[in-house]
Amino acid sequence: MRNLFSTSFLSPSAYLSILFLVLGFQNPALAQDKSNRTWLAGDHHIHSRYSVGWNREVDPPTPIKGGDAIYPTPMNALMAKYYGLSWIVTTDHGGPNHSKVNLEMAYPELLYSRKVVPEVIQFYGMEFDTPGADHSSLIIPHSHDESIHLHSIESQFNKREPHPSDPSWDTEPRMLEALAFMNKMTTKPVVIANHPSRSASDLGVYGKDDPAELRDWNDTAPDIAVGMAGAPGHQAAALNPDRTFRERPRGGYGQFPTMGGFDQMTAKLGGFWDSMLGEGRRWWITANSDSHVNWLEGGSDFWPGEYSKTYVFAQKNHDDIIDGIRNGRVFVTLGDLISELYVRVEGGHHTADIGGAIHIARGEDVTVTIRFKDPDTLNSWKQNPEVTRVDLIMGELRGPVTNRNSDSNPTTQVIARFTESDWTVNGAYREITYTISELGKDSYIRIRGTNSNELEPQEDEKGESPWDELWFYSNPIFIDIE
Repeated sequence: MRNLFSTSFLSPSAYLSILFLVLGFQNPALAQDKSNRTWLAGDHHIHSRYSVGWNREVDPPTPIKGGDAIYPTPMNALMAKYYGLSWIVTTDHGGPNHSKVNLEMAYPELLYSRKVVPEVIQFYGMEFDTPGADHSSLIIPHSHDESIHLHSIESQFNKREPHPSDPSWDTEPRMLEALAFMNKMTTKPVVIANHPSRSASDLGVYGKDDPAELRDWNDTAPDIAVGMAGAPGHQAAALNPDRTFRERPRGGYGQFPTMGGFDQMTAKLGGFWDSMLGEGRRWWITANSDSHVNWLEGGSDFWPGEYSKTYVFAQKNHDDIIDGIRNGRVFVTLGDLISELYVRVEGGHHTADIGGAIHIARGEDVTVTIRFKDPDTLNSWKQNPEVTRVDLIMGELRGPVTNRNSDSNPTTQVIARFTESDWTVNGAYREITYTISELGKDSYIRIRGTNSNELEPQEDEKGESPWDELWFYSNPIFIDIE
């Protein structure tokens, strides 16, 4: 017998009635903060029941609603609200003629969801079945014709769209063609590579997404292809009551595992991410749930916001949130380890924050100020994790690589490690100040923190609880020498 949150046959209205009663929601009034930017938690990779199955006994195949992911969009939004999210993106993946499913079925339900859960900013998008690669979150800017914009992309470029299938749709040049098409749109979408190393066979032995390919994306459309999921979804398999799930790898990374819950392209110090940053690329990281079916209902997923959060520094509206994602005003955290993170670089009379850049004179001192909130509250696992260490990481900006498949930046290192004795407590915040003396080379800094004792994130073992070791990461700040 399915439990209260099962989703096979009830209408969205029925689900809402149940959830309002169980979770204690009142019919909310729209409350958007139009003043200063704040840290807003969200999730850019969430599937609804319009990530369908397919009846392939007929030609063309017909969609089976709830055949892959099972939840109505309003339920995803309500659970996102329950777990503290301010914004989400609905990202159903495609299939034969799925662009019609998105346009005629998923989009109307999103419009309905926006009305019943107005506190959560809801974007239209999809999990793009990426030509020549794995999957990507495709986030469409909010507009009156957003549904037409997505349809134009999915119907022409999603590699699983044609029937019969057409291998010519699944090539790297076709992805570049898709990005060039998006680049001409009046409102440009955002593309984030999802679980980029899920198909990697070993450390540095990549699969469907390789370094040269991601560089090509970023070169073709630097305002659209802006980054990758640092921490993938599907991290709750070890919690599933079914023993067969407990030995499944975190994130579905069946060949080479995640590292502290993060993809190797992010987690390896001096690895691919640092190679991209060392070129000066504005290449950001995010985190997401990849929610299909919750772990309590037989799946391997957390609800949106239940475990991972992507925080964007923005006003609470569509335009500023997508601007924050596009421009790297983002940090990510697992398990609600922190809820706010401010990093500022000061040199001379200039300052820059997460996602920004500062210009200083050669040989000038640079002061890095880190301020984070370690909330004194229980997370969804009924734990109150505490940050035990914060790492300040720095690497040199060395310009374009000669090898497009480069995945290393040997200049990147942890230049300082801070523990409780190194920070001051100011109310709910912890504050750290560190001076980099006489900086002489173009550089970048980024921040990482954990509740564990591991100096570097280690490979995650099958069956280990995702709650035992938590990390957070900031996006970088660039320091240019004049």
